[in-house]
Amino acid sequence: MDNKSLEIATIGGGCFWCVEAVFQQINGIEKIISGYTGGIAPGKPTYREVCSGLTGHAEVIQVSFDAEVISFRDILEVFMTSHDPTTLNRQGGDVGTQYRSVIYYHNEKQKEVSELVLKEMTSYFEDPIVTEISPLGVFYDAEEYHQDYYANNKSQGYCSAVITPKLAKLRKMHASKLRKVSS
Repeated sequence: MDNKSLEIATIGGGCFWCVEAVFQQINGIEKIISGYTGGIAPGKPTYREVCSGLTGHAEVIQVSFDAEVISFRDILEVFMTSHDPTTLNRQGGDVGTQYRSVIYYHNEKQKEVSELVLKEMTSYFEDPIVTEISPLGVFYDAEEYHQDYYANNKSQGYCSAVITPKLAKLRKMHASKLRKVSS
């Protein structure tokens, strides 16, 4: 594969375990890193500090994707339909500013596409979309145990109760964008 076609998207839609698990299913995704960004605290934050709400950081994933396989626009469409972008600082039982719905753009083109997709998606939802669109600041990798969390912990209670149903919804809504499973 030609590395020149790799692009990066940074998005947050609640717990990063959920968002990561969704995008691990998508064709064209080359790498995903769970992490934190968007806050004001200096230095690399810890999970505990982010969960305190005092850092201002959001739980996000940074996705490296092959733009010849999946577009940034397609990534945003999957993102917007795999979480509730109409709830401020909340996804299900996860409450706090770290769980906000947010797109951190890397360049002006991503900003424009983000604004367009959000505008187009307004009729899809009954309530107003509250997804934030902001320039990416410093991105911090989350602790190692957060990486590939669902893949490594499928039987954990949160995973089976929250993430597994999200993946079932993903398979119904975005079947054409999923990785092909070899038999």
